[in-house]
Amino acid sequence: MEIGKKFVSTMVVEERHLACQVGSGDLRVLATTVMLALMENAAMLCVADQLDAESTTVGGHIAASHLKPTGIGHTVTATAELTAAEGRKLTFKVSASDEEGLIGEGEHLRFVVGRERFMSKVK
Repeated sequence: MEIGKKFVSTMVVEERHLACQVGSGDLRVLATTVMLALMENAAMLCVADQLDAESTTVGGHIAASHLKPTGIGHTVTATAELTAAEGRKLTFKVSASDEEGLIGEGEHLRFVVGRERFMSKVK
């Protein structure tokens, strides 16, 4: 894995992304859960091209702060940077910004898994 590699995922905040719609709050602002999902997406895609077809990554832990609200119609950009790779364990620095600046930041762990073996555990 290429330490220092970055990937950026972008979205425009829509009605379905609001805290009052996903059940994580009652305000018309970007839900923290949606911001975290965008951060995870950036991390997943950051290393996807370095895996064979039989492998993928799954999220194991995320610790992040949601620093500022973002309203509907704004563009949110999440950046993931691979900071460490220890065997199957991958560590990413993640952040999210809107047009006005930083809205969230943290650290995310992902693990490389075999697709078939992982899915065989699903009941």
